[in-house]
Amino acid sequence: MISLFPTHFPVALPVSHTPWSAHKEEKCLRHTENEMAVQGSMLVALLFGLLGAVPCWGQEPVDSGDREAFLPQSALSDMEFTTVSSYRGPGNNDSRGNKELPILLWWSAGLFPHFPGDTERIDCAHSSCLVTRNRKVQLYRRTTAIVFYGTDFRAYEAPLPRLPHQAWALFHEESPMNNYVLSHVPGIRLFNYTATFRRESDYPLTLQWLPSLEYLLAPPSVSLQEKNRWRRSGLAPVLYMQSHCDVPSDRDRYVRELMKYIEVDSYGKCLNNKPLPGHLEDTGTATGEDSRFMSFVARYKFHLALENGLCPDYMTEKLWRPLHQGCVPVYRGSPSVADWLPNARSAVLIDDFPSPRELAEHLRSLDSDDAEYARFLEYKDPRRVTNGRLLEALKNREWGVNDMSKPNYLNGFECFVCDQENRRLAAERAHRRGPGQHPPPEPKMANNSHMGCPLPAPGYGSFDDVPPNDGWLQMWPQDYWQSLDQAQGLASMIQHNESDPGLLWHHIQELAVKRAGGH
Repeated sequence: MISLFPTHFPVALPVSHTPWSAHKEEKCLRHTENEMAVQGSMLVALLFGLLGAVPCWGQEPVDSGDREAFLPQSALSDMEFTTVSSYRGPGNNDSRGNKELPILLWWSAGLFPHFPGDTERIDCAHSSCLVTRNRKVQLYRRTTAIVFYGTDFRAYEAPLPRLPHQAWALFHEESPMNNYVLSHVPGIRLFNYTATFRRESDYPLTLQWLPSLEYLLAPPSVSLQEKNRWRRSGLAPVLYMQSHCDVPSDRDRYVRELMKYIEVDSYGKCLNNKPLPGHLEDTGTATGEDSRFMSFVARYKFHLALENGLCPDYMTEKLWRPLHQGCVPVYRGSPSVADWLPNARSAVLIDDFPSPRELAEHLRSLDSDDAEYARFLEYKDPRRVTNGRLLEALKNREWGVNDMSKPNYLNGFECFVCDQENRRLAAERAHRRGPGQHPPPEPKMANNSHMGCPLPAPGYGSFDDVPPNDGWLQMWPQDYWQSLDQAQGLASMIQHNESDPGLLWHHIQELAVKRAGGH
């Protein structure tokens, strides 16, 4: 069996299992076939729970001979899985039955993008697979890939031993703060396929929070004349709406300093200085796109848009929502945000200013100059959207946001992994049959550009300026480095073919001793 990984990154060897005898396998198959015949009209209902219901699952060693990659397995013989969708990609001529298809296991069962049931056939652009959230198939030879949700991925719960014929796929569209294990090289290199907010990932989700170009082009919700009227009635020029405090970006520390130099209305739990109107006191309303909430915040000229984590290409609704409303985001988050803005003058970037004082001076200048402020809204004219990268990405992405004509990105990534695995398996078969004519498939491994978020730093000032007992200092830098320990510990467990994730802490300790020179 050709390993998925380069030789310099050893992985777990296949565990040995006692093969079932032919008699036992045949007995299980007969029992299953008889049960199917008896159930008759209940077949559809039973098939949704097939993986969990059939007690005759056996595990044979991974086949490394010159045979087809997948052979019928006992409990799956002559059985077909139900399918919700009959769509087949234009390049998909896959005529195999379900019992011959590779299996993708969603390790994060709560993210399984199919309903009802726990198993599904997917017919993708070029090939087909079975997908399931039933962990009983983890060590099954037809299970060629395991899909993880980054927020739920924990080194101490990883599926071990890791088999060399199985790819690991990472789906992580959320904040880097949710799992810093993935921001370290030993952590991200565990995965063969990735879907993250980084443009360098295999299946980029960079614009996941931007539904469409039309969303950006929507006319301003509140005119500049109306905004000025609200300013004269007492509204501050700047809005801050956050209730998630003490985050890795340490945004409150910066905003607190900014407040010394310009008036900011802060309605959330963080740095609160003004109560929300009664009809908006429900925080669920205040974080969604409820029309009343949107009308309220659109009155403000400037929205402080500071992400909870800083990482290239990590951009959320904090950026896109003010642009949609015709307000000016005052942004800190992705250091590469300028690559995605509609034009060169549509947001104020905090990191362009040496200090909060100088940023405040710039905002006050724009607040008092309608012509200069209006230039920040010129992108509402389609002719003024000059960012070719943005336009091309919106046009060419295969997944949609609230767009029923396209798959969502969960199903899209699932099919990406399916097609990639079928190509790899076909290349392996061709190599086994004719090694002289067909080279083995190239090993594939993610690298730090697929996530690679930096160490959290103070939102204002330096580490030396932060008191030792500061809550942020005690939490996030430590979490970042402890995540590196966990990533290295998991990589060590895989290299040593461990089957018990509970040994993680032992491996972390062993690595610490080695770093200390054995003392």
